[in-house]
Amino acid sequence: IPDHPWVDEKDGAAVRIAMTVAAKGKAEGRLLSVTDESSAPERVEFSEAVGAISSDLRTGADLSSAVPLKANEKLASRGVQLMGDGFIVTPEQAEQLGASGSPSRIRSGQGMVADVIFDYRNGRDLASRPRGVKVIDLYGLSEVQARDGYPAVYQHLTNAVRPQRDGQASKSKTADAKKYAEEWWLFGKTRPEIRKALAGVTRYIATVETAKHRVFQFLPMSILPDNMLVCMALDDAYHLGVLSSRISVLWAMEAGGTLEDRPRYSKTQCFDPFPFPTDVPQPLKEKIRAEAEALDALRKRVLAEHDDLTLTKLYNVLEALKEGSALTEGERAIHDKGLVTLIRHHHDAIDALVAQAYGWDADLADEEILTRLVALNKARAAEEAKGVIRWLRPEYQAPDYTAPVNATLDLGETTAPVPNNIIPWPEKLPDQVSAVAAILSGSCVPLAPQDVARNFKGK
Repeated sequence: IPDHPWVDEKDGAAVRIAMTVAAKGKAEGRLLSVTDESSAPERVEFSEAVGAISSDLRTGADLSSAVPLKANEKLASRGVQLMGDGFIVTPEQAEQLGASGSPSRIRSGQGMVADVIFDYRNGRDLASRPRGVKVIDLYGLSEVQARDGYPAVYQHLTNAVRPQRDGQASKSKTADAKKYAEEWWLFGKTRPEIRKALAGVTRYIATVETAKHRVFQFLPMSILPDNMLVCMALDDAYHLGVLSSRISVLWAMEAGGTLEDRPRYSKTQCFDPFPFPTDVPQPLKEKIRAEAEALDALRKRVLAEHDDLTLTKLYNVLEALKEGSALTEGERAIHDKGLVTLIRHHHDAIDALVAQAYGWDADLADEEILTRLVALNKARAAEEAKGVIRWLRPEYQAPDYTAPVNATLDLGETTAPVPNNIIPWPEKLPDQVSAVAAILSGSCVPLAPQDVARNFKGK
C-alpha cells in the first residue's frame, strides 16, 4: 500500500497508528492486536479477541474498573526528583564536602542530623550496575540552616544548582519554575509523603518504574531513591514475597501499561488497587518471608560477586528457562555465575505459597487470576465502605483504627457478616459459572448453596 495515507511520503515507511472505533452502550466488541509487522506495509498480522472491551483496550477482566484501596494508602510513592544534576556528587566530592560516611536513615525533616549526603539509586542503577554516586539532600532545612550548618555543601549547591534554577525560571514563567528558583537548595520534588512513611521502617521495597522485568527488592535506608523508582514503605519480607509473586507481577504487567515496549509500574494503577491476601496463617506467612528473604539475598550476593552481571541479564536468562529455550553460550555463563536456577526455585516456591495465601490453585490461568483480583478489589472496596479496612501497616496508617463489630453488607434478602472475599454477582451466565467455580475451588470443605451465595452481592 505505497500510496496509503498512513505511509510517510518521504521514505515510504509505515506509520503505526492506534485506532479504536466504538459505539455508545455496553456490548461485545472485536479487538485486533498487531502480532507481526515485519512485512509491513504489505502485510500485517493480527490476533483477534471478541468480548467486552474495557477502557484500557483489553478483553476479559476489566482492570480499569479496580479502585484504590484504603488498606494500601500512604505507603507507596515515586522517589525524589532532583531538578538539577548539581545535587549529585561522587564519593570523592562527598568526602571533600565533609560527609562523614554513609548515613543511617533517610532524613525526615524532624530536626538536624549529622549527614546530608546519601547513596543514590535510579532505575538504571538497579536494572544494570550502580554508578556509585551520592546525592546532597537538604530536605527540612531553611536556606539559613543549610548555609550555617553545612557551609561547604551550601557553597557547592550555590555554584552547581542555583544558576540552573534561575535560568529555568527566567525562561519559564510557571509557578513550579518560580518555586524551584526560590527554593534552589531543595529538590524539585522532595516527596514528604514517602519520607514520613519511611521513618517507621528499617528498609523499604523498590521497583524500577519502567523496566523489561518486574522485579521487587529491598533497599537499605542509606539509599535515597530517584524519581524513576517506585518505593513501598514496607520492611516485612512477607510483603516482598507477595509483590514478587506471579499473581502480583501479572497484575502489574496488565494494569500498568507500557512505555514504548517496556512495562510500567504505576503506583495508582498497580499498587493502590492491588488486593493483598488477608487472614493468612502465621506459619504460611513465615514460609513466604523465608523464601523472599532468600531470593533477595541471593540476587544481591551474585551481583556483588560478579561485576559483569546485572539484574536484567539474570531475568533475561530466567525468562529463557521458563520458556524452555535453549541457552546460548553467553546465557549459560550468566546462568552458572548468577545461580539462575536457584533464583527460579525461589520464585516458584513464592508463587505456590502466595497462591495458597489467597486460597487459590497455583496453576490458575492468567485471565482467571486477573478476574479474581478484580472481583477481590471490588469486594475489599465494599468492605471499606462499611469501615472494614485491612491495613498493610496499621501502626502507621491508622494507629487508632478499631474494626467495626459485626460489620454487614446488603446481600439481598438476608444480612450476614462480611465474608472475606465477597464478590459482585456477574451479569452473564458464563461469568456466573466461573465465579461460583472460583468460590468452590478456594474452599477446603464442601459448601452448601447458601454458603456459596453468601460470597456474592446482588445475587
